[in-house]
Amino acid sequence: MDLEMKNIFKSFGANLVLDDVSFSLSGGQIKALLGENGAGKSTLMNILGGVLGADGGKILIDGSEVSFSSPKESLDMKIAFIHQELNLINDLPIYENLFIGREIRKKSGFLDHEKMISETRRVFDEMALSLDPEVMVRDLDASYKQIVEISRAMLMDARIVIMDEPTTSLTENEIERVFALMRHLKSMGVGIIFISHKLNEVMEICDSYAVLRDGHMIREGKINETDTRTLASLMVGHEVVEGLRAESHDNGKIIMEAEHLTDSKHFKDISFNIREGEIVGFTGLLGDGRSELFQSIFGASLPYSGSLRIDGNEERIHSTQQAVRLGIGYVPRNRKENGIVKDLDILSNGSLVTLSMRKKGLFLDEAAIESDFANAKEKLSIKMGEDSDPITSLSGGNQQKVVLAKWLSAKPRILILDNPTQGVDVGAKEEIYQIITSLAESGVAIAVLSSESKEIIRVCSRCYVMYHGRILKELRGDELNEKTIMQYATGVVE
Repeated sequence: MDLEMKNIFKSFGANLVLDDVSFSLSGGQIKALLGENGAGKSTLMNILGGVLGADGGKILIDGSEVSFSSPKESLDMKIAFIHQELNLINDLPIYENLFIGREIRKKSGFLDHEKMISETRRVFDEMALSLDPEVMVRDLDASYKQIVEISRAMLMDARIVIMDEPTTSLTENEIERVFALMRHLKSMGVGIIFISHKLNEVMEICDSYAVLRDGHMIREGKINETDTRTLASLMVGHEVVEGLRAESHDNGKIIMEAEHLTDSKHFKDISFNIREGEIVGFTGLLGDGRSELFQSIFGASLPYSGSLRIDGNEERIHSTQQAVRLGIGYVPRNRKENGIVKDLDILSNGSLVTLSMRKKGLFLDEAAIESDFANAKEKLSIKMGEDSDPITSLSGGNQQKVVLAKWLSAKPRILILDNPTQGVDVGAKEEIYQIITSLAESGVAIAVLSSESKEIIRVCSRCYVMYHGRILKELRGDELNEKTIMQYATGVVE
């Protein structure tokens, strides 16, 4: 099935979001839709998905003009939109998730569970998947949840699938699992629109690309005729210059030192140190235990045994409040689930950590709170409207900066960053790297937790590679490269 979107216009008030945009996709093709946050990608796809109506232009399916006034009408035309925030219910089995809103019933009116399970198995067989339809969704890892969403689209016989940042929360092994399924769908003639900020993944999985910038279609082309540097430049409008790797701080004062840290489930015999002004990476694959390790250190997970010293003093951290008092900040992974409060405005999200520190008697010192956030906003170059605007009005990169802002106001001595550039575009990613480097230069000791080896290499002076809850190797200098990281992360070398 071939798609053409011709001369699409869309405005929100006086803001022209899409200006004469044309986009095409052929069956059996994987096409990347690229652009910074705010470029118009989501708006264009929401028009194709029936969520929004266009102000001008037309959509053609196999040469015939169509129009959609609802997502259902788009789906009826065999177009499926898999959003970044998965629409799955954890407390239901896979097959019930696949049939939500279109359940099969017996003549008696009761649900025909056997028929739905059978249909789910049929789809899984067609997609060469080994999944039990009766497994609860909560028991699946992130990649299989993404695969269940794709399976739901195929159950509806989708011929065009829009995938919005499908690998944001996945490890490298999980990403390859999703990519294998995408290649299988491609072989079946399904056209896939792949929205991603991860340009290396785009080069690996896509056949062609289209770049949006400020509501204009900048360029379309074949993947084998471009490279990541060119794509990044097209997205931001200028060449993206990467900074140098962080400098070594071998002689700096040790701010955090751990010896033989162990919990009852996720990590064992962990020893490391982080010095003042140093950026240290912790990396690995699914199940490596790095997030659980630092959640425990921050007092937000299972307690640890072993020794932890902060500024040379032995500490036993039992709560996040205690960790904050000791000067530790933690920016968690999965920003939308753990980093922001969607129902609060920008200022409230950027002030959550320091509220208890900004009081006048029984009341909050609102002037001090606003001043703290104004300073952080300027320092981090947050692009936003009013302080009272909802946090969800910001792009992913600017949301992440607000999450950073709430910790900067607390003036931490140690900052733990778990997947700090998750779901942000290439321009914002480099800005966040510069912020991390600047914080280190001011003396903050920083731990960067990331499964992206390129990120670790770009921003850290050294890193610890974890495998199944243990640190296998500390890498620095010439050893700090993708090949060596992957060898230890996969347990090939011990």
